[in-house]
Amino acid sequence: MTDGRLSHSLLKEVGFSLLAEGRTIKVRADGFSMYPGIKPRSVIFIEPLQDISVLSPGDIVAWKRDSGFVVHRLVRIYREEEETYVVTRGDSSLYEDDPVSKDLLAGRVVKVEDPLGRPVRGERYLNKKPNYCLNRFLLMIILQISRIKRFFNSTFLPGGS
Repeated sequence: MTDGRLSHSLLKEVGFSLLAEGRTIKVRADGFSMYPGIKPRSVIFIEPLQDISVLSPGDIVAWKRDSGFVVHRLVRIYREEEETYVVTRGDSSLYEDDPVSKDLLAGRVVKVEDPLGRPVRGERYLNKKPNYCLNRFLLMIILQISRIKRFFNSTFLPGGS
């Protein structure tokens, strides 16, 4: 178990370092927060961010946290005292994320490939004004269907309980 955490931590640090050196990185999405534009197991290309002024609400950004990257849509940028903060939100998330300092911004998403390696059309994930409620509703339906399928597969297939 420790090896898995160590390798994840190492990969996270390598990703942070590569972005700091100005290199674009690829990461695999592992959640549903950006559904339907970015599906789980999609590959996300993150380009380093040199200047926050190039960002506008609706862009998809990556920011750093202890467990790795958060890739969500930029809602707004604001200044408070001497610090600049960004607020993001997943396309199917109920709420906005807590504000994070601009220093935690790692980059901007410039390309997405679906789980089979096919490019996702820009308009599919670059929708500047997602319908958060509809996306959340669709996600709930998909997750319930998935649970029902797993239940029936484990109950009625040979070897199921």
